[in-house]
Amino acid sequence: MTARHPPISTLNTVATLSEREVKLREHFLGWQCRVRQISLRKEEGRPTSGMRPVISVGNEMLGHITVLIVKQYSQEYTAQFRYMVQKTNDPAERYQSALQMLSSAYYQRAKEFSDEMTALFALNSPTATHLLREGQIHLTFSEYNQSYQLPCAARALRSDSDEYQATFWHNRLFNPSLPGEVLIVGFLPEWSLGLAEPPLA
Repeated sequence: MTARHPPISTLNTVATLSEREVKLREHFLGWQCRVRQISLRKEEGRPTSGMRPVISVGNEMLGHITVLIVKQYSQEYTAQFRYMVQKTNDPAERYQSALQMLSSAYYQRAKEFSDEMTALFALNSPTATHLLREGQIHLTFSEYNQSYQLPCAARALRSDSDEYQATFWHNRLFNPSLPGEVLIVGFLPEWSLGLAEPPLA
């Protein structure tokens, strides 16, 4: 299966985004928050298709990956995630604590989230190695009659970065068998080349 996408140019910064790019960014992050709120209410937090984009490198489709959106100032929430993991060895109790926290107010304000999404891989993941070697990838999201095509720059996150820590402890809440050493990749969209379907008014 193949897909054709325009190449990524350079990394964006919010300060330099055009009005169209800002609109697409805000629309996408708002949609991501709604998708996750619905999952928490109806699917007990299990990832749905809107959280599992198809990932492509050039014309090669590599399948689905599960991505997270991370708060811009995530340290406080990361501390809560870590505390919930460490206070009990009961996976069911952890899971319920995570659902309760995330379904309250966590996803209510889309503007609090960074547009760099993250995904967790095994240290020796061939897929992650391929993504990082190429550097430029595409994510295709689709759910509830809405889809997005987002060219992204991929990078390995440092283990001491806020984004890495937020992603690790979030995943640990739902996966108690997660190893201590993992690879976490960040995906920063190039909004100038992003597309939404239906198109934004």
